Amino acid sequence: MYSIKISVIMSSRKSYLKNLRKFRKRKGWTQERLAREAGISYHTLIKIERGDIKNPRLETLIKLAKALGVSLDKLVGYQK
Repeated sequence: MYSIKISVIMSSRKSYLKNLRKFRKRKGWTQERLAREAGISYHTLIKIERGDIKNPRLETLIKLAKALGVSLDKLVGYQK
């Protein structure tokens, strides 16, 4: 499988970080629970939410969006 990364410009990056926390908290989930539901490493999720991973893999963002029950567009704050 190819390693695909999504480039997120600074304003969008802040948006998806904010949205990720917002959607997680809306479900009443801890970071540990979201990581488990999405099938990703807990440490990876922490780094994404903290902003240490600036360009998470597209595959990871898709897993997070699915686990949270939102579209990828909503997660990253993309508006048409």
